[in-house]
Amino acid sequence: MHRQFRIRNGYHMAYLFMIGLFIGILIVNLGHETWVRDGSLFGSEMMNRLKNSRPEGAGLVGYILRHRLFAVCILSLAATTVVGMPVLCAYICYTGLAAGCLLSVAVIRYGIRGLLFMAAVIFPQVFLLAPAYILLFLWAANVNTILYAPRTQMEGYERFSRQFYIKKGMQMIGITAVAIMGCLLESYVNPKIMQLVLKIF
Repeated sequence: MHRQFRIRNGYHMAYLFMIGLFIGILIVNLGHETWVRDGSLFGSEMMNRLKNSRPEGAGLVGYILRHRLFAVCILSLAATTVVGMPVLCAYICYTGLAAGCLLSVAVIRYGIRGLLFMAAVIFPQVFLLAPAYILLFLWAANVNTILYAPRTQMEGYERFSRQFYIKKGMQMIGITAVAIMGCLLESYVNPKIMQLVLKIF
């Protein structure tokens, strides 16, 4: 039964992200003048500032860790409340929405170069942060389901047992560790890749 819950939750999360992504793309294309013609997002001034900046890993790591781990803390805490699933669904949809908007603006402005730029923005930390966030979403959905599902659906599972807390706590430690490693890549490796890609702009 627990595996069925995880599979179903995984599909639902993928659908939410894709819905958000589609809405983000639609918003940018319908509001082309606001986002592209009159907007400064990924404009020449912004790209020049990025090209001329020399971010240091030590200066970035604190900000990135706070930003990423804040989301981990908020979602994990929200999962233990009755509003956990709505908060989780809203966050996933918002993530897709933001991705759709940024991707659309970059592609409209620069075409293939925009795609390359967006790939550089998330490389190589995506290989750690994406699995960490997917596991976090599944963890949060699973915890919320266990805590608030009708007891008849979770028959045979001790939702408040010591084993439950230890298992979920160890899983969260693992997720956090992967997220931290992704933050280190984002702080120390990604800026060098960004500087290489920005040379074509």
